[in-house]
Amino acid sequence: MPGGVTSGSRRNEALGRTLYFREAAGSRLVDIDGTTYIDFTGGSGASMLGHGHPRVDAAIRTALDRGTMCTAETEAHVELAERLCELIPSAESVRFASTGTEATLAALRVARGATGRDKILRFTGHYHGMHDAVLVGWTNAADPTGAAPADSAGVPEAVRDLVIAVPFNDEAAFTAAIERHGSELAAVVLEPVSYNMGCVPADPAWLRTVREQTRRHGIVLIFDEILSGFRMGIDGAQGMYGVTPDVTTLGKTLGGGWPISAVVGREDVMRVLGPGGGVPLSGTFTTHLSAVLAALAALDVMSADGFYDELNARSERFVAGLRECFEAAGIPATVQGVGARFAMYFGVTEPVRDWEGATRSNVAMSRALVREAIARGVYFADFPGRKVPMHYGIGASHSDADIDAALDALGAAAGAMDPATYETP
Repeated sequence: MPGGVTSGSRRNEALGRTLYFREAAGSRLVDIDGTTYIDFTGGSGASMLGHGHPRVDAAIRTALDRGTMCTAETEAHVELAERLCELIPSAESVRFASTGTEATLAALRVARGATGRDKILRFTGHYHGMHDAVLVGWTNAADPTGAAPADSAGVPEAVRDLVIAVPFNDEAAFTAAIERHGSELAAVVLEPVSYNMGCVPADPAWLRTVREQTRRHGIVLIFDEILSGFRMGIDGAQGMYGVTPDVTTLGKTLGGGWPISAVVGREDVMRVLGPGGGVPLSGTFTTHLSAVLAALAALDVMSADGFYDELNARSERFVAGLRECFEAAGIPATVQGVGARFAMYFGVTEPVRDWEGATRSNVAMSRALVREAIARGVYFADFPGRKVPMHYGIGASHSDADIDAALDALGAAAGAMDPATYETP
């Protein structure tokens, strides 16, 4: 296995090795040595309900009882599509996939099929999966014309000609790019809350401008809500902002920890999908019955009265407690949270609004905190090669006692760090 892992992000860089786990339940992970951790990584956001939520587990047992069905449509598939149309403002038509990468790839192809145009505009720091078109302009800033370098070896040089990258939350840069390339753009794709820069929300006025400009120029506006979907409310970030895109990608929390994603959007845009349209999107394991029933169960849990009131209140308490831990330890840091996800920016004392601000965070200090936290039974992942803070989160399975115990451990972890030993960028 290249790098000794089955996925490039699973080596914990703060530890300098891979941490191997044996089992998980609720808010806890147990490693192969039998050490138990309170988990704040949450499957990179996929396990917001907790590991092995009983409603989701019951749905999986039902799927097993019905038999292993691949490439078979059921009434449950229709029910899940109908539920998404009820819950997500942009959803008039639905097509499923298995991963976030598949969903964003399909969304961009839908936009190109609907507009007859080839180019896309994206924002530096926003992560949209592992296909070629979105591995351009992700972590490498564009030049003033918007031409973006590739972020990965193996991406053809020709792909660069199809991608314009501009800074997030920068109205002047966005407007200039639209004026120059508007007639060539099939799509503008963005994370309305960019958890892939840690936790950087869109400025509401800026987001409204993006909506207005894309509509004016006939550009398909895509919200990548693989991470932000269901994170702060059942209608996602688009519900929070009151801004409705043309197409949305959903995933992670949608499946309650099981692999399913979705592309939803306006019916007139989505009708380019086959059969009937010229854009293919299918797969043998797409909407496996287990994942469909898991998603229906997850939506039931998240739709319950008071679910988000309790989740968001607990997250706000934890974020406030983290700020107090760092202040007490004399560590300069900004902690930003939206909904059930947050990030820690070390050596940064101002709100972070874009990629440039996120890269000012001291990664060495972050890794020191992760090491000290893990040693005290609090688990944070730490991806190799990252330039900005990780996103972490509160889950529905975290109890008040979990929050108290974690904050006690993190206070001790912060106290064990010596900020004088780290050079702040």
